[in-house]
Amino acid sequence: MNRRSTFGVVAMAAAFALMLPLSGHAQQPAPAAPQPKAPPAAATPAAPPKPMKEAIVGSWSLLIDDAVKADGTHAPNFGPNPIGMAMFTADGHFSVAITRAGRPKFASNNRSTGTADENKAMVAGGNAFFGTYTLNEADKTLTMRVEGSTYPNLEGTTQKRTITSLTAGDELTWSNPATKGEVAWKAMKPVGS
Repeated sequence: MNRRSTFGVVAMAAAFALMLPLSGHAQQPAPAAPQPKAPPAAATPAAPPKPMKEAIVGSWSLLIDDAVKADGTHAPNFGPNPIGMAMFTADGHFSVAITRAGRPKFASNNRSTGTADENKAMVAGGNAFFGTYTLNEADKTLTMRVEGSTYPNLEGTTQKRTITSLTAGDELTWSNPATKGEVAWKAMKPVGS
C-alpha cells in the first residue's frame, strides 16, 4: 500500500469518527413527558340477532329427529344416526328429507321391484316433503304447507312447528306440538368453504 492510499483510508476513518457521538447518550431524544392514558375502548356491541325470516334461510343438516316421551326421554324416529337435510329459501319455499342411516339396499338394484320387506324398510326408513312456509316471529312458529311428500297423507296439510332455537348460521330446533317430537338441525357451510 502506498502513502496516498494509506492517508486516504486514515482520513476517511477520522471523518467517520467525527460523526460518531461522544457519549452513548448524545443522540437519544429527551424522554417525553408522560401522556395521560386513554380510557379503554368500549367493547363493540354485538350485532342484533337476525329476524327469523332471515336466520332460517339456507341449508341445514339433521342432528336429531326424536319422539319425546311423556317422561321427557327421547327416542330416535329414524335410528341413532339419521341423515337429513332441510332447505329454506328467502322466497318462502322449503324442502325436508330425512332417512335412517344404513338402510339395506334392494337386492334387485331397482326400486320398482323391491320385495315387501325392502319396501317396508324404505317407507319406514325415511320421510321427505316440500312446499311453502311462513314464520311468525311473535309466537315463534314455523308453518309449512306441504305440497308433496313421500308419505301421501302429508300432502295438502299444514304442519305447524314451534321454534325453540334459531341462531343465524348455527342451529335450528323445532318441536311438533301435535306429537311432542323434536328435530334439530345444524347450518351447513357453503360448498368449497
